[in-house]
Amino acid sequence: MMDKELEKLSRLTPPAADPEARARALAAAMQAFDSAGNNAAAAQGNAKGWRPSSIINWIWSPAVNKKFLAGSALATLLVIPAAGYLTRELTRNQPIIDQENIAGTVSKKEVPIPTGRPAAPALSEAVTEENRLPQSSAADSAQALQDKEQAVAERKSDFNSDDISALLNKRGGTMPEGDKRSDASSAVAPQQQLAEPMAVAPSPAPPTESRMQVQVDSSRERFANAAANPIKSVATDPISTFSADVDSASYSFVRRSLTGGAMPDPQSVRVEEMINYFPYDWPRPENAEQPFKATVTVMPTPWNHDTELMHVAIKGYDIAPATAPHANLVFLIDVSGSMDEPDKLPLLKSAFRLLINRLKADDTVSIVTYAGNAGTVLEPTRVAEKSKILSAIDRLEAGGSTGGAEGIEAAYDLAKKAFVKDGVNRVMLATDGDFNVGPSSDEDLKRIIKEKRRDGIFLTVLGFGRGNLNDSLMQTLAQNGNGSAAYIDTLAEAQKTLVEEAGSTLFPIAKDVKFQVEFNPERIAEYRLIGYETRALKREDFNNDRVDAGDIGSGHSVTAIYEITPKGSPAVMNDELRYGVPDKVPAETSGSAHQGELAFVKMRYKRPGEDKSALITTPVDDRNTVATVDSAPQDVRFSVAVAAFGQKLSRTSALDAYPYQAIVDLAAASRGTDAFGYRSDFLGLIRLADGLDQR
Repeated sequence: MMDKELEKLSRLTPPAADPEARARALAAAMQAFDSAGNNAAAAQGNAKGWRPSSIINWIWSPAVNKKFLAGSALATLLVIPAAGYLTRELTRNQPIIDQENIAGTVSKKEVPIPTGRPAAPALSEAVTEENRLPQSSAADSAQALQDKEQAVAERKSDFNSDDISALLNKRGGTMPEGDKRSDASSAVAPQQQLAEPMAVAPSPAPPTESRMQVQVDSSRERFANAAANPIKSVATDPISTFSADVDSASYSFVRRSLTGGAMPDPQSVRVEEMINYFPYDWPRPENAEQPFKATVTVMPTPWNHDTELMHVAIKGYDIAPATAPHANLVFLIDVSGSMDEPDKLPLLKSAFRLLINRLKADDTVSIVTYAGNAGTVLEPTRVAEKSKILSAIDRLEAGGSTGGAEGIEAAYDLAKKAFVKDGVNRVMLATDGDFNVGPSSDEDLKRIIKEKRRDGIFLTVLGFGRGNLNDSLMQTLAQNGNGSAAYIDTLAEAQKTLVEEAGSTLFPIAKDVKFQVEFNPERIAEYRLIGYETRALKREDFNNDRVDAGDIGSGHSVTAIYEITPKGSPAVMNDELRYGVPDKVPAETSGSAHQGELAFVKMRYKRPGEDKSALITTPVDDRNTVATVDSAPQDVRFSVAVAAFGQKLSRTSALDAYPYQAIVDLAAASRGTDAFGYRSDFLGLIRLADGLDQR
């Protein structure tokens, strides 16, 4: 009778176990194990404290739990001892993995490292106990491992992708999108039901073949750059036209990379911004009637004895602080979640505190933030109420997505509300460049900024942080908002940009500044403009007052350098044309009155508030020429050293044979007065690049 009843019972299928109850029980058991007096430190070589587990055991355990424990009681009695024995055999001879070394190795391959809180230190005792067990011979262990892997392979056919996905979710991993299924039957217990018993950290899933394809540190930084300017023949293309550029962001990008131990992305290097980062003592105009004057020097090229450099420098009129116009500033501050890093919002807040201390009591400050929805943090407030402004800055916190376009609209509305006639009305946008909500294309934002500048409100763009900096967008907004772009990577850089150079940053003296250089084909065969690739203009744009160009602030200096090839030099790259180019050379350049000239420099600019441009011209002849590099003015030589370094970093082939040490020597010999240490720091960057460059 008993046998018949047992036989009948064996044919019955017991009800399936409640998955939520089983999950809670399993979590409670894990917690109990970890808290049962197992407080030893993590095993040596396992700094993260995770439970060591082979890939076989990682897959086998949930398969046993899901397929067997939910089945008959008889299967449970048979499988659990076998699973325990198999787990011990598979893990006992495996070395404990050094998680930190793996993290370093894997990160180089852009493989995600499982994260999570460290498990309780009970693991070390379990491993110690495991090591006390008798060991099999190598041959037996190998055979046993092969047999057990065969068994596991057979069981894996019953272990579907839903099981893997659920397990990965519990262990902090991810499932490749192509392998996920949406079957309701594969759902795991709700997170809120597991929260309490899962106080201990989940064991990280070991990396598998499919997960090795995922990248975790993909930088979203985008740089505004273009191919290097080519060598042009004066016979066919004698005129070069470009917009002034007073931005300095590229130098800070380069410094950030080199001091971080990496060569900068060549696309991040804009040579003209590196040159214009430094203050120079170029001759300046005597009064504001002519806002700037040009100084031209022609000297031998340090990296090519068969060419020369034509160095064009201008210095803007410097407005005395006492006569500076009143400022109406609106701080448009990105407080999105991506700004929640030490070198972003906290640095931004410190930077603006420095600027507040630089402003006059009658100046006005407003604050608008944007993250999802724009919000006015501070209505227009006089700087005399400094504590109120500083308190508003201190209260800023990061969180949310980035709705940049809406914030820009709100900021311009505030600037218009507090508009100062004949004063400085400027929006100062501070962001890590991540515009991902609303009209986020460069063209849409460009259109918004162009519309607003007609009201006399200019724009300054300050970039912070790394990882998703959108330099391309920063450049677009600044150029179309009659403003400038800078990158703040340290508080010292904030001091330089917002305090020491506040006049040039805030107070414009000329807008839509354009350069046009015409070379004399009788003297010059070829030329190459160094930098300004993103500022190139068409020849006809020079006289078109509707074409926007760069602005120059109080005391700003702008430098442009051409590498020129004299007529008859062995460095000429282009063959002479067989049939000549009639009508290409203007008649006036062939006359005797201009035969001695090398080039003719023209500059156009508009005064603030005016729409018609004025013209400044400067002929270049042998009186501008120096015989040797050492006889060139000190600031000229230093700026040439910066130009050489920028070209070297941007992989310009003309500098391939010119060593970093030669750049160091040139810069060191022309360092001169260095009140703030900028030039000394530059020498350090060259040496860093020399050590890091593996070419």
